Amino acid sequence: MAFDNLSIWLNGGIFAASAVIVWLAGSRLALYVDGIAGRTGIGQAFTGMLLLGGITSLPEIATVTTASWTGNAPLAVNNLLGSASINILLLAIADAVLGRNALTSVIGKPATLLQGTLGMMLMAAVAAVVLARDVPVAGVGLGSTVLIVLCFASLWLSSGYERRHVWTAIDDEPDTGDVPGDDEQNESQGQKQSLRTLVIKTIIVGVVILGAGFLLSQTGDAIAKQTGLGASLVGLVLVGFATSLPELSSIIAAVRIRRYEMAVGDIFGTNLFNIALIFLADLAYPGGPVLAQAGAFESVAALVGLALTGVFVVGLLERRDRTVARMGYDSLAAIVLYVAGLVLLYVLDQRSGSGMG
Repeated sequence: MAFDNLSIWLNGGIFAASAVIVWLAGSRLALYVDGIAGRTGIGQAFTGMLLLGGITSLPEIATVTTASWTGNAPLAVNNLLGSASINILLLAIADAVLGRNALTSVIGKPATLLQGTLGMMLMAAVAAVVLARDVPVAGVGLGSTVLIVLCFASLWLSSGYERRHVWTAIDDEPDTGDVPGDDEQNESQGQKQSLRTLVIKTIIVGVVILGAGFLLSQTGDAIAKQTGLGASLVGLVLVGFATSLPELSSIIAAVRIRRYEMAVGDIFGTNLFNIALIFLADLAYPGGPVLAQAGAFESVAALVGLALTGVFVVGLLERRDRTVARMGYDSLAAIVLYVAGLVLLYVLDQRSGSGMG
């Protein structure tokens, strides 16, 4: 890649500039999607899952396609799985932004629970396909084909669930007294714009996120090589973090305008799309089913994502409004679990010398 030939300082500058652009675009995206949800009557959780989750997944499309096409299977798969774990960790940051209340205590609608549960099932399916060794069918992996079908089925299950009002928590409107209110004016601006204007602005922001996100992932990969870090661990952490910046900016913006279901739906939706992109990696990878090249490293990475999602699903069920260091107990547990998962993956990476092959 051309970025490998640039100096590490120039790559670092491009990385930083792209990060700023992605951050600003992601912040605006949350406002526009909130307006679309209000204009169309689509629920916050599903709008966050479909629109925020889909658009903020665009950088992964660029990264996966490029890495798979050039035969870099570790970077392609580990970026997707690493990004999924980092995305869940971003909920802890959003929790800290919320401040006085635990994030999972202010969400009283069950749609996010359904999304989280489906995400856990999909992560388990990824680990199962890796252990079973995916086989090729019509040029792509059978397992990755099943995964993308399950992802579409999950979207279908989630699409009308929020509007059916199956059940809701009794105290679904808790006091969020110290939630930042500086963005209330931005919230009203998003709600007052026409649907056509909101859609156009959303498309423009999506294109910006795609372009800047691609630069983030490519310069992150180049910096990883120039610093001598291992491809598997870098794909899991550095590039995964870079491509998660749109999610971070959008969920913080959503929390600031008190769209909590949208923020959580964004993360669960992004992870769903990440799993679906394994199919895209299969199409681009010239060496057969990409998950057939995977091993213990990728299985553990998927299970770490599953466990992190499970922590927040438990939090959504329990809805205990107790905080420490400005975040709920579940957020703190997720941080500890993520660090432990990274240590385990580092040990696996050192033992094998590579996450795949």
